[in-house]
Amino acid sequence: DVQLRASGGGLVQAGGSLRLSCAASGFSFDDYAIGWFRQAPGKGREGISCIRSSDGGTYYADSVKGRFTISRDNAKNTLYLQMNSLKPDDTAVYYCAADQWRCAQAVGVEVRPGDMDYWGEGTLVTVSS
Repeated sequence: DVQLRASGGGLVQAGGSLRLSCAASGFSFDDYAIGWFRQAPGKGREGISCIRSSDGGTYYADSVKGRFTISRDNAKNTLYLQMNSLKPDDTAVYYCAADQWRCAQAVGVEVRPGDMDYWGEGTLVTVSS
């Protein structure tokens, strides 16, 4: 079975940092682009960052560019998101998702579950002011 397990969320003060992890299993991780998405209360699910499988190229939404860094460790089948300078507007449930083809197209836009091949359960990030 395919599994994507996101972890690392929590409560942090504005200006603080968190590191999210997403452990993948059940599919060929190396062959998939994988990214981070978030959904704030009352809003749609937004793609915030993605990393390609082929060359590790990365994409970021304008809302997180310069503050968040995505990375992947193919040996560990794990995706990471280092989040710095967190703001209250970053409060959301964060999801990881993988797709064989879609990466840049999913960043900075609202996405639907069918837009990516595999989704994990989310991890809640709460940033207090």
